[in-house]
Amino acid sequence: MPHPPAEALLLSPGQRRVLETLAKSRTSPHRVVQNAKALLLAADGVANAEIAQRVGASRSSVLEWRRRFQQEGVSAVGKVRAGRGRKPFIPQSKVEAIVNDTLHTKPEAETHWSTRSMARTQGVSSATVQRIWSARGIKPHLVDTFKLSNDKHFEEKLVDVVGLYLNPPDKAVVLCMDEKSQIQALDRTQASLPMKKGRAGTMTHDYKRNGTTTLFAALDALTGAVIGQCLPRHRHTEFLKFLRVIDREIPKNLEVHLILDNYATHKHEDVDRWLAKHKRFHLHFTPTSSSWLNLVERWFRELTDKAIRRGVFPGVPDLIAAIEDYLKVHNDDPEPFVWTATAESILEKVKRGRVALAQVSS
Repeated sequence: MPHPPAEALLLSPGQRRVLETLAKSRTSPHRVVQNAKALLLAADGVANAEIAQRVGASRSSVLEWRRRFQQEGVSAVGKVRAGRGRKPFIPQSKVEAIVNDTLHTKPEAETHWSTRSMARTQGVSSATVQRIWSARGIKPHLVDTFKLSNDKHFEEKLVDVVGLYLNPPDKAVVLCMDEKSQIQALDRTQASLPMKKGRAGTMTHDYKRNGTTTLFAALDALTGAVIGQCLPRHRHTEFLKFLRVIDREIPKNLEVHLILDNYATHKHEDVDRWLAKHKRFHLHFTPTSSSWLNLVERWFRELTDKAIRRGVFPGVPDLIAAIEDYLKVHNDDPEPFVWTATAESILEKVKRGRVALAQVSS
């Protein structure tokens, strides 16, 4: 005996718009699209049995979707009830064993686990291992590098440098200065092929060395503009030449605060004598093993990525020309690297790092 036709499902204009959007979606899960189509048909007065046939579901499913919609509205569309849906087939004990072995053991004669080696050891599929790792943010194939500074005056120097970033002095310019030494003018052994549809640009893996240059650069922490000069070497004599360039570039009414590393050339006696005659220059040294504190290192990375790494330089003059071109274009519309971390937050992270390192070493 056929079922009596059900009353048309009542939809507000807003609910209908939402259901129509879901029913046409090409990115939503199939059950969501199927559910939305069924509810729209129900609103048009189509019988439940026919709705089930049209959307490829059972009549009982259509009845359940109608009931839940009447109780919960559009939020119930596509929702899987608690206790329903696909059940996990990997025991929790197996999941814990995979996580424990990943974090605390290594495969024989290897430095880290892969999904396949872990899958063979645990008797599961590599896809299962990958899902477990992804759900917990475990990435054995990656390793981050770090170095905790052993500088006895680490805190003092950190507070000094970060203070210049977050609270720069009045009537002064803060310059982040360093040398990018031994930049190689590399030429390729064969011509490169241009990028085209379906293929990246190509370069030969081997190269010819055509000499080196050293870039002295000072990044204005406020504006992002860079004073730069290429010199053959990076001794104290070249450093003094660059200090004179800075002295000419910066207006005489401004104090100059230079943030730089502990390289010996920066502390040479000739440099000290020059600084004694130029009282507006103030040197601030980053802690040892803390190049990340110097913002010019971030600019060096951009220079390398955008102008050097993929360049072809038959000689050092070509390399210098490319660097100077990049400097000019950058300074036409400079953007600063904004420092936001406080000294306190950095010191707290360093403290945690030292504690973790001590636990591993003990």
